[in-house]
Amino acid sequence: MVKYFNCTGFLKSSWDQVVLAFWQRYPNPYSNHVLTEDIIYREVTPDNCLKSRRLLTKTSRAPRWVEKFLPSHMAQKAYIIEDSVVDPEGRTLTTLTWNITHERVMEFGLARFKSNVTKTMKGFEYVLAKMQGEAPTRTLAETATVKARETAIAAKEKAKDLASQAQKKQYI
Repeated sequence: MVKYFNCTGFLKSSWDQVVLAFWQRYPNPYSNHVLTEDIIYREVTPDNCLKSRRLLTKTSRAPRWVEKFLPSHMAQKAYIIEDSVVDPEGRTLTTLTWNITHERVMEFGLARFKSNVTKTMKGFEYVLAKMQGEAPTRTLAETATVKARETAIAAKEKAKDLASQAQKKQYI
């Protein structure tokens, strides 16, 4: 059985910066589940494309019922193959990843994988912002939380003002 997930993102940076950040994306605060990244193979093709294969080691606990059937080193880590092709003339970067550890127990990990892809994009944006000397931008959820907090503070202040005005009217 094959589980497939596709994620496409738009990054507000130059192509050169995105490709550079791709190779420097770990470590970052959103991807502390990535333990190691090792280059297995790399070549420049005759048409000037850079092909790479990397092995990533990530923390990834298997479900408890599966852990008792796996060696301990396999129950708590996942090994990921990442193939990438950088085409400088076409200005494209294509990457494919797949889990080679828990091939038969994939359903439990699909939701977690989607969450980790989101973290990967956040981390990628973090690295890009850091490279450009900018403060890393907030995520949509973080922005919403800050705006909600600001709205609550403003509402609290307005309520205090209205209560104060009501008290003044009582004494007049």
